[in-house]
Amino acid sequence: MTRLNARNKLGSPPKDGAPVPVAPGAGGQFPSWKDRYAAGKALRQSCPRESHSAWKAPPARADPIEMVLAAEKGRLPELLPLRHGRMARSAFTFYRGSALPMAADLATTPTSGIRVQCCGDAHLSNFGGFATPERRIIFSINDLDETLPAPWEWDVKRLAASFVVACRDNDLKDAAARGVATTCVRTYREAMARYSKLKTLELWYESLEAGDLLRTIKDPAMHRRVVERLEKERGKSKGEEIFPKLAAHRGDLPVIKDQLPTIFHHEDHTPGEIHQAVRDTIAGYRATLPSAYQSLLDRYELRDAAIKVVGIGSVGTSCWVLLFMAGEGDPLFLQVKEARPSVLERYAGKSAFPNQGQRVVDGYRRMQPASDMFLGWTRGPKRDFFVRQLRDIKASPRVETFDETVMDQYATWCGKALALSHARSGLSAELSGYMGKRDVFDEAIAAFSMAYADQTEKDHAALERAVRKGKVKATFEEDR
Repeated sequence: MTRLNARNKLGSPPKDGAPVPVAPGAGGQFPSWKDRYAAGKALRQSCPRESHSAWKAPPARADPIEMVLAAEKGRLPELLPLRHGRMARSAFTFYRGSALPMAADLATTPTSGIRVQCCGDAHLSNFGGFATPERRIIFSINDLDETLPAPWEWDVKRLAASFVVACRDNDLKDAAARGVATTCVRTYREAMARYSKLKTLELWYESLEAGDLLRTIKDPAMHRRVVERLEKERGKSKGEEIFPKLAAHRGDLPVIKDQLPTIFHHEDHTPGEIHQAVRDTIAGYRATLPSAYQSLLDRYELRDAAIKVVGIGSVGTSCWVLLFMAGEGDPLFLQVKEARPSVLERYAGKSAFPNQGQRVVDGYRRMQPASDMFLGWTRGPKRDFFVRQLRDIKASPRVETFDETVMDQYATWCGKALALSHARSGLSAELSGYMGKRDVFDEAIAAFSMAYADQTEKDHAALERAVRKGKVKATFEEDR
């Protein structure tokens, strides 16, 4: 039996932890696209596409609030009430912070046996536009803290269900929410079919350009708003534009400006003071960069470091913003973000990398068509980290403003982006063969998404009760 026909081998990780495409069969001949497509199609026998529609909480399902709290072990305790407050605001913000409970739930659902490099937290707010080193703006997944080789269906289900939860939070009707989820999965399926026909290098050169996506917007008003947003982000992301907002002067020296509760200096850290542990951590990071980028980093001098509270899922992890200067008015801001074991690890297997930051960086390079040239990893006292620029024309969606038309349009972008990220693992023909040309898989995932949105609302209500009863301490921010 060749690897083409061995179901349990499809996408199985080699020693370096990466999913692999189908290997040559007997005689060194690579299987044709038609054979690979047929191999994927054959997987429907053991895992029918319709089987993905079901979601019912298993009898022994772990308490979701306990799992949320379990995911916080080792985080900075003083920041956890802020995380709880953000999660309690709505079902959608709860969903964003509950990657671990959903990973446990997804592990009980059917899978076809194909593994790819997964995002691990593929909700719609983790997609967006960002700049490549060549200053093109592309659209892709932009948060890969949980990335790990795993069953591809897990990402698809988390993304589609996120659209249903977001639609309900925006008071859209269930018919619209289901339609948006279907759009997302249909676009994923159709894009995967196209990507499966590309040659290997053609696929890795492929990207979703902002200009191409803009041309798909039929509503003139929406088109104008998106263009204005991108132009605004271009300006906000330039170092000289960020500098006055994030920095102040302590005498003649520039330092990071405290902006509670999201940016502040550690209690034993005087602004402008760089502890040796920070210098050692950055030295470790520098060693992971290519030599040319090491030379570029060496042109800057580290001037300050401050804690930065980010997102919802990452609140309480050790995250920092660093200010470097290459001269007056010539800043560089880097974000140092703690990398913990992926939420998928318990269910999909441990990372092959000894450093969790390296796991994240590897995932970025596998799943994104282009990545930040300052992307690297390091190890500090007791923690692993990955590093990237703080802002580089990063345009994230304002989901709370989306109506049905915008939500549906955005679902097509996310569906295409996820398909491209998964296709880069080398199993696009098998995935396309499994999903097929009809809408069976689309409808199944849409049905799952509706049922899982119900589950999310129940879990969110449980968190609200725990907060009201004082079992979970929460701090609520204004105007967030």
